[in-house]
Amino acid sequence: MINIQEVLKDYDKDNITIGVLGGHSALDVCHGAKKLGFRTVAVCQKGREKTYSKYFRSREGKGIVDEAILVNKFADIVLPEVQQRLRELNTIFIHNRYFWVYCNFTQIENDFNIPIFGTRKMLKQEERHIINNQYDILQEARIRFPQIFHNPREIDRLVIVKVNEAIRGYERAFFYAVDYNDYQRKSQELMYKGIITKESLNKAVIEEFILGAQINFNFFYSPLSNELELLGTDIRRQTNLDGLLRLPAAEQLEMNVKPTLIETGHIACTVKESLLEKAFAAGERFVTATKIFSPTGIIGPFALQGAIDSQHGKEELVIFDVSLRIPGSPGTKFTPYSSYLYGEPISFGERIAREIKTALVKKQLEKVLT
Repeated sequence: MINIQEVLKDYDKDNITIGVLGGHSALDVCHGAKKLGFRTVAVCQKGREKTYSKYFRSREGKGIVDEAILVNKFADIVLPEVQQRLRELNTIFIHNRYFWVYCNFTQIENDFNIPIFGTRKMLKQEERHIINNQYDILQEARIRFPQIFHNPREIDRLVIVKVNEAIRGYERAFFYAVDYNDYQRKSQELMYKGIITKESLNKAVIEEFILGAQINFNFFYSPLSNELELLGTDIRRQTNLDGLLRLPAAEQLEMNVKPTLIETGHIACTVKESLLEKAFAAGERFVTATKIFSPTGIIGPFALQGAIDSQHGKEELVIFDVSLRIPGSPGTKFTPYSSYLYGEPISFGERIAREIKTALVKKQLEKVLT
């Protein structure tokens, strides 16, 4: 049984290290931690470590990763010797999407005896097929999300079928359909090509496609101040979708290439100020709703990702994806919203480090760690 408070008793609070898995938003975390005077450590998978152990390692007044711990596979982070080294470094771990894609939920919840900044047991609620998932939180928060079709025979409009790939289960092989026949034809083709499996299709979510301007609202909730902050906004870049959209319509039809939505990056963007109050109101209701599904509720960063719909005569925020941890877009600091709060751009990595620093000063680490 994990007892984080017991682990913290043996920590040197004057020499805290910020740790992260080597991927997703690790550099953002390490940059923010170094800016606030913390040491940094990245746990890296062999063969994918050079970004952290070579190119951005700390040396001669530059770099941000002080130590890289190499493992054969990311899931080995739970090995006793790895955890022992992290505790020797007085590590507070920042979880990201990589952490939950490559590691086992149950092991992280029950066997990873390292303090995590954020809500340890909420990350699995990003998954759409479990009980009390992101849709349940959105419904409790009275935030509109796309209509879900539980039976493909009921499809009566453009939908996006959110199904995972057969080989890389963490990547998505989404496809679009306008009715049941279209759904059958496209899903059978993907299964025939080995891109998806019958099992993954059975777990897929069939979601109304929202014809609106897409936008991700990246928030930070501080349990120390009980304030919600909007740190930045962005949109996704996805392959091969982005490439296809750059082609004229005639060439798109001639190529007959199915679009894929594998995330490759983000673009910082802004929203008009008349939408900000709606976004904050949704974020505040979301924070309140998370406290029903977890004793602590959300801690620190989260994102409401969706689109602005105006089909019903008014602009309405529709959320089709939720991130219950640091988003993967370090470019959000280049939108103006954190500057409006702090007088200067603040990245998520720096905001997390500031929260940990404040918790250390106030002796309230238990409020931000699980």
